[in-house]
Amino acid sequence: MGDVIIETENLTKRFRSVTAVDRLNLNIERGEIFGLVGPDGAGKTTTIRLLAAIMNPTEGRATVAGYDTVKEAEEIKKLIGYMPQRFSLYGDLSVMENLHFFADIFEVRGTEREGRIRTLLRFSRLEEFQGRRADHLSGGMQKKLALACTLVHKPQILFLDEPTTGVDPISRREFWDILSDLHLEGVTLLVSTPYMDEAERCSRVGLMFEGKMIVCDQPEKVKGLVRGEVIELRPQPLSKAWEIIEGWEGALDVRVYGGLLHVFVEDGEKGMRQLETLLASHGVTVEGVRQIRPRMEEAFVSLIRQASWQAKEEREDEER
Repeated sequence: MGDVIIETENLTKRFRSVTAVDRLNLNIERGEIFGLVGPDGAGKTTTIRLLAAIMNPTEGRATVAGYDTVKEAEEIKKLIGYMPQRFSLYGDLSVMENLHFFADIFEVRGTEREGRIRTLLRFSRLEEFQGRRADHLSGGMQKKLALACTLVHKPQILFLDEPTTGVDPISRREFWDILSDLHLEGVTLLVSTPYMDEAERCSRVGLMFEGKMIVCDQPEKVKGLVRGEVIELRPQPLSKAWEIIEGWEGALDVRVYGGLLHVFVEDGEKGMRQLETLLASHGVTVEGVRQIRPRMEEAFVSLIRQASWQAKEEREDEER
């Protein structure tokens, strides 16, 4: 174990009858990019708010950079940057005025302020837009400005809650290039994201479901938890092939991706032969059959489904 910078012990948050975070035990090392993924309502935002010392837990405890999130919240706030899903930029202020405003909030003054703002403008690629009002920036530029404002006091740790939601793919890639540069500088990042390609860029990924952390590991190891092997094929007609495979006892699962089907089977080599024979017997033509590695999205859906079944069985047992 390296230098742990974020640690939780049975961290729990309840809102009346709803348990948003349920006995979370988590260690994040200094310099990691830690991805938090899960369906809506899984507890990702509440977890980030607890760690950012914005709300107190119902039970359990958390420390950030050695400080207790309840007893030493003010010390934590000096060390972190927090970018919520809806970051409050001031639309009638320019890029430069927003940066100066947040520098005032964080008490960054004098020559340090000027140098820091110049660096952030260059870093976020907003130099030529510094006089433009925030309301007149594109969605991607607003996200980059929000990140620049979050970084104005040089935080050691960044908490980012779905920072790229609602922006175009190019802006998402540019934003992650900036995060990668911060990672190289040694900043610790905790990022919640609904995008599985972003999850794959993290050092480790934690998958949350109904307030619990059900898996926490490196992306490749998470993908390795998917049951069975995956066969990719392009059948014609697609809908007929899907119906046939859905009713085939050899299929553990089947998913549609555009004109492709991904079929989960116990044995890839044997499954490919059986599938081609099965589909040919029903007059379905097949192109490009191959065995592939599961995607993060497929691992995510599969693990959530397993957790959902398990939770349902536990509830039924309690009711008996």
